[in-house]
Amino acid sequence: MDELKKRILKDGRVLSEHVLKVDSFLNHQIDADLMDRIGNAFFDHFHDYGITKVLTIEASGIAVAFSTARCFHVPVVFARKTPSLTSVDETYCAEVFSFTKKVQFSITVNRRFLAPEDRVLLVDDFLAQGQALLGLINIVHQSGAAVAGAGIAIEKAFQNGGRLVREVGIEVYSLARIASLIDGKVLFL
Repeated sequence: MDELKKRILKDGRVLSEHVLKVDSFLNHQIDADLMDRIGNAFFDHFHDYGITKVLTIEASGIAVAFSTARCFHVPVVFARKTPSLTSVDETYCAEVFSFTKKVQFSITVNRRFLAPEDRVLLVDDFLAQGQALLGLINIVHQSGAAVAGAGIAIEKAFQNGGRLVREVGIEVYSLARIASLIDGKVLFL
């Protein structure tokens, strides 16, 4: 998606060879119009996949997932990183390691929100090491639902996540694939 790539070049900040900060438009301060166009791009690609739910992980994936779900006219569900005090129902649970925060945590989704008849589109803002997506895939499989694919705004293609997710048979559609962040420059595939 050319618009997203231009925005990354204009407003993204390379903090290291592994870290790209896009918090001014994608995941802290959110450009709602850009989110709508990202959601439309995922809809254009996955519109005939029979999507019944869009699933992401809190918190930075929610805006992208919400815009995508609106295009499909389906619910968006997000996996929680912390248990809710009001959660009285059983949940699906998976362990995820965050390379950014250097911590392992459990993600959960209430069992009421995923069913065996669902075809789930996974959506997230970033794909780097793939642990969040693999955790979401685990949760979808626990529910008996099917993973229809994964829509990613920005994939760090120089890291292993995309390969790992594709190796388990999931189609990954990324709008901006980054080849390198070396010398403070963003290079796209």
